[in-house]
Amino acid sequence: MQASMKRASTRRNALWVRAAFAGLAGTTALAATAGVATAATAKKKHPAATKTNSYASVEKQLTALEKPPSGVSLLETGSTLLYPVISTWASQYHATKVTTAGTGSGAGISDASNGTVQIGASDAYLPSSASKNLLDIPVDVSAQQIDYNLPGLSVKHLKLNAKVLSGIYNGSITKWNDPAIASLNKGIKLPAMKIVPFHRSDGSGDTFMFTSYLAFQDSASWVPSHGGPNTSVSWPSVPNGLAEQGNGGMLAGCEKTPGCIAYIGISWLRSALKAGLGDAKLENGSGNYVLPTPGNISSEVASYQKIPSTGAISLINSKSAKYGYPIVNFEYAIVNANQSNPQVAKAIRSFLAWGIDPRHGSSSADLTKFYFHPLAPGAMAIAVNLLKKIH
Repeated sequence: MQASMKRASTRRNALWVRAAFAGLAGTTALAATAGVATAATAKKKHPAATKTNSYASVEKQLTALEKPPSGVSLLETGSTLLYPVISTWASQYHATKVTTAGTGSGAGISDASNGTVQIGASDAYLPSSASKNLLDIPVDVSAQQIDYNLPGLSVKHLKLNAKVLSGIYNGSITKWNDPAIASLNKGIKLPAMKIVPFHRSDGSGDTFMFTSYLAFQDSASWVPSHGGPNTSVSWPSVPNGLAEQGNGGMLAGCEKTPGCIAYIGISWLRSALKAGLGDAKLENGSGNYVLPTPGNISSEVASYQKIPSTGAISLINSKSAKYGYPIVNFEYAIVNANQSNPQVAKAIRSFLAWGIDPRHGSSSADLTKFYFHPLAPGAMAIAVNLLKKIH
């Protein structure tokens, strides 16, 4: 897996060909569900409530897939970024018992591959070396924030870019008032505090996303020495560096460690802000510094023109989205197309179809709590076609 994922470190690699949600540009569906908006606004613009329903072409197919069997239980493990969302689905979905666990994307991929679970959740799509029986099924759109703990700082949104982040994680930038950080944040008095970079100790789609951003924006100083993009990389030995398991571990560790910096999935943003952590403005592919707001995430997504039928694509660091937030991705359900029996296959199709459906699991009311976005109609059509392959 390591060797295969390393081949993704350049934009010229076919797996990293830029693609987009077919039919996303010009639609209001994603923008409506993207905003952390008032209930009235979300209701007014909900896809199911609009006169011109852009989801109509796939709604009938979703409804057919959502018919569940009886007497089947499912197991899911994987992404701690997707975990708050998929565990909410499991608690709301009463047709089939679904047991979920946030174990990290690496474990989710492994568990789905060896048949330990029926669904593996991942922030990273499968490498080309994976079994052809395994499917990458997009289920939602998420993002990743860069958080830090600097008590008493006058601002909550420092500007950071991949070059600075590479320097922090390779140990060449060790204090918060380093000239490289200060030059991006003129007029802000930065503390002479040591930087404590946190990284994931487990196989993680968040690590895949973070190293993808570093690889795309600063490949000269990051990729040759340390590897990536990948769910696990060879992290440089940094005196103050610390490792944590899961997004929950990253958040808890950063919260109690002044000077820390950590990459954390967007579904944990509300908790990070409540804990008093700062949230960085990141340099995007157009050279602008932006926050992971719903509008900026939507802008990034809308800059892609189509996606492959496999669903496997990176949505990171668009060069055409002026204000797009640069660390954005699909969340994936990793599923073996060949299940143990037809009833299990039907239960998987039913649960995942219900989950991605904006009328059910991916409604505005549910997703905005986690800063997630539903699939756009074109991407949902790809997901539906992949669901139909499970038998």
